[in-house]
This record gives sequence, structure tokens and C-alpha cells, in this order.
Amino acid sequence: MKNMLTKRIIPCLDIKDGRTVKGVNFVDIREAGDPVELGQAYADQGADELVFLDITATIENRSTFAALVKKIARYVNIPFTVGGGIRSVDDVSVLLDAGADKISVNSAAVKNPELINSLADNFGSQFVVLAIDTHFDGKKSQVYVHGGRTPVENLWTKEWAKEGVSRGAGEILLTSMNHDGTKQGFAMDITRCLSESLPVPVIASGGAGNADHFVEVFAEGKADAALAASIFHFGEVKIPDLKKELREKGINIRIE
Repeated sequence: MKNMLTKRIIPCLDIKDGRTVKGVNFVDIREAGDPVELGQAYADQGADELVFLDITATIENRSTFAALVKKIARYVNIPFTVGGGIRSVDDVSVLLDAGADKISVNSAAVKNPELINSLADNFGSQFVVLAIDTHFDGKKSQVYVHGGRTPVENLWTKEWAKEGVSRGAGEILLTSMNHDGTKQGFAMDITRCLSESLPVPVIASGGAGNADHFVEVFAEGKADAALAASIFHFGEVKIPDLKKELREKGINIRIE
């Protein structure tokens, strides 16, 4: 039933020291611009949602990130999710109070799965996105943490996603490290696996290079939303053109 819903296009902005950056396979970082200006531009172009990830999140810069979230909320008129370094109910309170619509947790939830329960109980599942960085080794898809640098022993992507949803996650943000930044297309198999087996929306991330990749991940990968970064930041794919092509290919997409 959930796959009958309108599909969403979500630009992702990785934030480092207040600026938008992008890398390939989680490394080789380069700057892409001001996050508030980019967010505004994407909203104007017809993006459905935005994701802002503080990739250098520390306790020290939590207030700095909250200030940025306030600014984003003031100038960006579409829903947005924020993540990076979120470890507690208090962290989430600060970011939701600053104007975020949803929050994303990753490594901290792997370390302490009860965090998902706690956040869902305090704020509601609709505010909680479980981000999963996954790597396929040829046999199984394994969960990685710490920005995709560290494999988690005996933690497999499908099982972790199911556990996360059972604990209260209202959405899964699935990033394939094999595909991230490569522009060779999304990870179809694991995306379809999660989309068909979970009762919550699955956002596909990692590998978008052209409009056909979005068509594939919606039609074959059964994703509910598709996220990309550099192809939007550097103007390789324009959101209005992408949505027009998706509509022409029979994908249920919002066009204003």
C-alpha cells in the first residue's frame, strides 16, 4: 500500500563547518556551497524534502548546528530532516525546537538500540528516521557506522532495519556505500528487499547519476523516495527536468 504513495525527490546536504560538502565513497570531500541558499533553491525547484547531515558533529558544535537549523527553518518552506551526532532525547529536542521536521539517527542507534524506542516514545515515530550505511561484500549486506568507515560485526542490514522499525523508526534512509558518489545507479537489490519487507517508507541513497537511475529505483527498487547530493549541487540533474521525466515514465510524482 505504501508504494502507491507519491514518490519523493530529496536533495541531501552534508554540512561541514557550516558549509555544504560532498565526497565519493564517503571521502575526497569538496565544498558545494551555502546550505541555506541551496535549500531554498531546491525548495523553489520542486524538491519534496531535504536532508541536512552534520558530518563533523561533535558536542561542541551542537549549538552551532542548532543555529543553522533555525536559519534553514526560517528560509526553507519544505519539510527537512537533520542528522549527525544525535545521541539523546535532549539533542533531538534542541533540533526539533529549532525547526527541524524529522531527525535522523545512525551510529548512536547501533551502539544503543534503545535510543530508537526512546525517541519514538518521546516524539513519535513520524519524527524518527533510521539511517543505515550498508555495504555488500558479495554475499551479505552489512551495517557500517562512523560515517561508513567501520563495519559492525554480525549486524546485517535487513535484520537491523526490521529491528529499527520494530523499535519505532518511522522511516529508513538506506545509503549504499558501494554506490555512494559513483553515479552508477542505486543499490537495487537491498533497496527492493527493504521496501517490500518493511511497513515504513524507504529512502534510497547512494549512486544517483542521471534521471534513469531514479526511474529504476522507484519502478524496480520499489523505493518510496530517492536521495542525491552532488548531481543536484553541481547542476548535473535539474529537479524540474527530473520530475517531468519521472512523470512521463509513469512514476507517481508531485509536480506543482
